[in-house]
Amino acid sequence: MSVSPMKVISIIGLKDDLDRAIKILGDSQAFEPEPVTSFYSNTENFSTVSEQNKYSELLSEFDNSLSVAHIEPELADIKKFEPTDEKLLEYCNSFIQQLDQHSVKVSDKKQAIEQCVKSIEQTSHFLGVKIDMKRVRACEYIKPNFGRIPLDSMRRLKEDYKDNPYVMFFESAVDKEYCWGVYMAPVDEAEEVDRIFSSLFFEKYDASDIDGTPEQYIITLKRNKQKLEAELQEAEKQRSEFLEANFSESMKYYTKLTEKAIYQNVKSNVMLYKGNKDSFIICGWLPSDIIDEVTKKLDKVKSLEYTTDEAIHQLEKSPPIKLKYNWFAKPYKFYVDMYGVPKYNEMDPTTFVAITYTILFGAMFGDFGHGIVLAIAGALMYKLKGLKVGKVLIPCGICSSLFGILFGSFFGFEHAFDGMYQALFGLEEKPIDVMGDNIIDVILASVAIGIFLVMLAMCLNIYSSLKQGNLGSALFGSNGVAGLVLYGFICAGIVCMVAFGVNLFNFVTIPLLIILPLVLIFLAEPLGRKAEGKKDWKPEKWGDYCVQNGFEMFEVILSYLSNTMSFLRVGAFVMVHAGMMIVVFTLIDLVGGLPGIGGILVLVIGNLFVIGLEGLLVSIQTLRLEFYEMFSRFYSGAGRPYNPVVLKRLNTK
Repeated sequence: MSVSPMKVISIIGLKDDLDRAIKILGDSQAFEPEPVTSFYSNTENFSTVSEQNKYSELLSEFDNSLSVAHIEPELADIKKFEPTDEKLLEYCNSFIQQLDQHSVKVSDKKQAIEQCVKSIEQTSHFLGVKIDMKRVRACEYIKPNFGRIPLDSMRRLKEDYKDNPYVMFFESAVDKEYCWGVYMAPVDEAEEVDRIFSSLFFEKYDASDIDGTPEQYIITLKRNKQKLEAELQEAEKQRSEFLEANFSESMKYYTKLTEKAIYQNVKSNVMLYKGNKDSFIICGWLPSDIIDEVTKKLDKVKSLEYTTDEAIHQLEKSPPIKLKYNWFAKPYKFYVDMYGVPKYNEMDPTTFVAITYTILFGAMFGDFGHGIVLAIAGALMYKLKGLKVGKVLIPCGICSSLFGILFGSFFGFEHAFDGMYQALFGLEEKPIDVMGDNIIDVILASVAIGIFLVMLAMCLNIYSSLKQGNLGSALFGSNGVAGLVLYGFICAGIVCMVAFGVNLFNFVTIPLLIILPLVLIFLAEPLGRKAEGKKDWKPEKWGDYCVQNGFEMFEVILSYLSNTMSFLRVGAFVMVHAGMMIVVFTLIDLVGGLPGIGGILVLVIGNLFVIGLEGLLVSIQTLRLEFYEMFSRFYSGAGRPYNPVVLKRLNTK
């Protein structure tokens, strides 16, 4: 896995050949345009291209029409498909118009059916009204109002207006919230009665379409609904037949329209010469492995001239990053992207993360059975839901299973592999008992792993800094050679003193391997500028520099200690994992033990709980170790991703 080499290309030519140049660049599926102003500081003689994108609005209409018809567009092969602009626009407009007509018919039928269903539902509440609605509406002296009233309001109506002869509500149906029915009032009293019912939150129902009784009207509605459903099926059939007959051809035009719209947007990065409006200039990035193929096509256009340059010479322009991944590291790109994208001349840490994350996770989650379950769950998460983290859980689960064999754990049975160790290696039991005599060894191993990984991160910083030409960081920084010597010697001295009784700290090593590195780290900034040959290497004010770096030195020393101690969580989670399973087996004993039904249920539920809870915790804690204890030492993540002009499938996840 590495950063692919990039080149910057600048193209000058006649405006008449601009579209051909953009098509050549776009067809490469690898060109990322860059504003001309990024490469030319003096742009007084340039002007921008002010052409309106006549394709984008039509493309939006095309997408909307396909979406309404529930059709996913597919990009077609258009290498030999070159319709004129007039033909392209004419076909697309015609296709959109015809498809929309079919979709409108389908939509109208659906709306009519929905209205029928709604009317049937509402009218069904008045089945208790056994009168001809048309005759009721024809009354000259009585005004009827059909609708519903909340149950609370109905109680108020009966209590507060029981003596009012004009306020009468005839119930036809009752549900959990409303009472349905009709109230009638003399025309002379209708205004006052309407006011009373309005204050009681009465909701009117339009019964003007009902002829005959509600029951007769529902029969009519159901017949109409059946007729509309048949018409809907016919409308959908006609739309499907239209799409089937025209889909292949329409996708060619859709793809061409998409291409035109995208390429037209590229023109926003093009500039024209003010002195000669017939000339243009366009700049951008191309991968080095494709530059020759593109320039050969550009050479065939007589008016075009171009220059190319290595991206390493244009670092101030922040070249885009195109990364190559191996099969093992690729899933972990998900985590690295959360932190940032590497700069062009910066080391990509994805492989480092893939190795260290997998091992640390496996150690903290060491159980053969749990690891297998986690790997299967990760595979299902990715296959069924497309979750990127699922691909990460597969190798992590496998590694957990391997550590589970080492720890002798299988779904919490801590001596499941004793027989294997006896048969293969002649051991009485598993080599590492994380909850027995090996607790101290596990803790010390965690610290040792932390020291190794911190020093490895420092070595990576030295390599990355030298690659970027940053001598100050490589030689004198707290994570450079000076920091590596200081940290490495202190750790080695403590180990020798504790483990072997040998004192490495004396009047020679302390000044040379502790005091000198501290001084170099303190003076890292001016020494780095001096080493790089910069004239202004001295600080503006030595007093301010000393005060500021004095506090930073204190932070550096603390970070060495805290970063190392952070790896104690590796050993802690190894024991926590085993401890949680001890709790599960204690509960199993309380419910009668194995192979009882209660014991089996507790075993299954307990294991699932531990896998879910600790899997989440271990994932987070391992990621924290990556980001805070290792990434921050050698990786800035200040780059920008490679975003070439390409035609993408809209339904690609």
